[in-house]
Amino acid sequence: MNPIEWLFDAQLQIGTQTILWREVVGNVFGIASAVGGMRRKVWAWPVGIIGNVLLFTVFLGAVFGTPNPVNLLGQAGRQIMFIVVSIFGWVAWQRSRNSTVHVAVVPHWASNRARILLGVGLIAGTLVLTPIFRALGSFEPVWADAWIFTGSLLATYGMARGWTEFWLIWVAVDIVGVPLLISAGYYASAVLYLFYGAFTLVGFLVWVRVQRRRAALLA
Repeated sequence: MNPIEWLFDAQLQIGTQTILWREVVGNVFGIASAVGGMRRKVWAWPVGIIGNVLLFTVFLGAVFGTPNPVNLLGQAGRQIMFIVVSIFGWVAWQRSRNSTVHVAVVPHWASNRARILLGVGLIAGTLVLTPIFRALGSFEPVWADAWIFTGSLLATYGMARGWTEFWLIWVAVDIVGVPLLISAGYYASAVLYLFYGAFTLVGFLVWVRVQRRRAALLA
């Protein structure tokens, strides 16, 4: 069996629960990407894409015949969205690093207008996607799946733009995501979401500190 076949089929048995190894590995790649994002490293984007591909196959349990037959369409769909937006972020950060700035991104606050649009977008996106995901057979409560998808899109876009607020959007995503994943039986992802939620607060403080240090140097 080659490594790819092993990764696709390997399972971890904990008590009565069966967990796919690719769910664990995919989330580890996601955490590594978050660490790279906090440190403003370009490699954060391709590392995240690898995790997205793995998790896409996990959250469509009924489609890929996994031990957990629950489909979380928002979770699966956001992996595709992550890949698309990550390519944008990868190019943007690489371009910035090659410029006279010599860093992938300079953390800064979003404008008041952008903040309003982010808030409205999160609520509107959730309202629009909820009936769509429900019609497609997503797991209840469907609004939570829609909230996670919309928030993830906005947070990833905010990261690409260098908006420090994107970390707080991730916190809002994780608060809803943990109970949804537990109820759907995706325990490995739920545990890693708990860790990721704490990490996003650290990332937020790190970016704020970078902003203040840069402002002091320019003063």
